[in-house]
Amino acid sequence: MRLSRENLLPVLKNLLLVTVGTLILAFGTAVFILPVNLICGGISGFAIIFKLLLPFEWVTVDLIVFCLTWLLFFVGLFVLGKGFAAKTLLSAIVYPPAISLFLRLTEPSVMNGFFCLSESTYGELALMLCAAAGGLCVGVGCALTFLGGGSTGGVDILAFTICKFFPRLKSSTVIFALDALTVLLGVFVIGDLVLTMLGVFSAFISAGMVDKVFLGGRAAFVAYVVTDRAQEINASVIERLDRTTTILDATGGFSNRGKKMLVVSFTMSQYNELLGIVTKEDPRAFLIVHRAHEINGEGWGAKQ
Repeated sequence: MRLSRENLLPVLKNLLLVTVGTLILAFGTAVFILPVNLICGGISGFAIIFKLLLPFEWVTVDLIVFCLTWLLFFVGLFVLGKGFAAKTLLSAIVYPPAISLFLRLTEPSVMNGFFCLSESTYGELALMLCAAAGGLCVGVGCALTFLGGGSTGGVDILAFTICKFFPRLKSSTVIFALDALTVLLGVFVIGDLVLTMLGVFSAFISAGMVDKVFLGGRAAFVAYVVTDRAQEINASVIERLDRTTTILDATGGFSNRGKKMLVVSFTMSQYNELLGIVTKEDPRAFLIVHRAHEINGEGWGAKQ
């Protein structure tokens, strides 16, 4: 089926957002995070740890990022399904080569060492600026990717996979545990508490930027889920998100089949959790998420 101009433009816009977001994420990681060994969690954190532990000079940090990115992508493909993998495919294609390209900028011979911050004469000040700038770029990059309907994948895939086999676990809790484990390993591998604390500081900046860019400072948004497994998704939303839903009758415009549509409001911190629930219960579900201008009622206070 051909896409009309009206349908093609949003698709191109989303692809552009995911691509630009991934490039900004890669730039921040390669220029500010990796060269100074800031453990902020995620693939970059594991890549730094593996690089320091493996005694082979040919094993570069960008090679580790490449291997981890595609390993986790195929884990997501086989465990979480094609729908979830499709959301991470573009980032998986763009991210590893972008990391390799931007890492070349940090070499002393490139642009007279303009981006070689690891050898800066400003010392500790340079490290603090790397943590701040890295967190900012990572947060903006992730937010733009989310706005384009994509996903950066990475450790999130591992968390959703664990939750698939252990349904009682919340994906947000598992993601936090994996990031905390990465930071903890970094303390022992690097042996520098200051670098570890700067990594945590950078991660907080990243989370704040995602909130500002992705939600425009608001904490609430609404999802519409068209599915054949409404009761299962509804039960998981109530149990794991502590939210409730409104279930409506719907009819497929093409198939003319009866379906159910769930309407659920939730906070940004529950976004990945909801995505994991829908992917697990019904990989073929049709999901629409948009920001809420205002939500009032039971369970929603003025500060939410």
